[in-house]
Amino acid sequence: MRLAGKTAIVTGASSGIGRAISLLFAQEGAIVIAADVTTDVVEGGTPVIDELNKVSDKAIFVKADIAKAAEVQALFDDVAKRYGRIDILVNNAVVRGGSSLVDTDEAEWDRVTDVNLKGAYLCLRAAVRQMLTQKIVDEARGRIVNITSQHGMIAAPGDFAYGVSKAGMVYMTKQVASDYGHESIICNAVAPGKILTGKGGRAVDPEMLDYSRSRTPLPRLGKPIDVARAVLFLASAEATYVTGHNLMVDGGWMAR
Repeated sequence: MRLAGKTAIVTGASSGIGRAISLLFAQEGAIVIAADVTTDVVEGGTPVIDELNKVSDKAIFVKADIAKAAEVQALFDDVAKRYGRIDILVNNAVVRGGSSLVDTDEAEWDRVTDVNLKGAYLCLRAAVRQMLTQKIVDEARGRIVNITSQHGMIAAPGDFAYGVSKAGMVYMTKQVASDYGHESIICNAVAPGKILTGKGGRAVDPEMLDYSRSRTPLPRLGKPIDVARAVLFLASAEATYVTGHNLMVDGGWMAR
């Protein structure tokens, strides 16, 4: 119960990594606010709130488009009013592009960066504004974990807008940690490697899987729970002197 009584907003909570984080947080005692633009589960299955209710009677689902400032602010204002504070934000919501630079039209650029970059910024801003008003508990006014990617540090083959957006999240992690560390606001990131979420499409094309396996020293590709466990550590009081860090959960991808 490492998060007992903590309020935690998880964006992109309906599917994949966000779903795994939400469920693990609930198992560890957190009051989970699962936020997503849809209740549909990309990999199939029951809505995340149904699974959360099997673990906790305190979890709630909030439908919100994090690319819209008004919806983000309404989400954070409601959680702060309802629970008195926001202990944890997990900035996980993401969309992929799938085009190289010359094939990335303006619509794709806007669609990807509106969620991955602008949405992350809006959530960070709302979270920090609230956390600045809170008392210090367990050495922190609040803790933030951004979900980045190894492709925020090296090229994302054929996925220009996505790579740029993740690089921006890596930078924002360091900036927030630097600017607000003296206020006891902790900001870190987790950078997944290739994670098999159950999603179809380009992510599981044989060519892409072969590429990912060739880059990963460990004998398997990742699972959402691998990422969730790392996020749990950074969101908990166990990470007592860690901020501004981008933790690789990549099976050794970046070591090769």
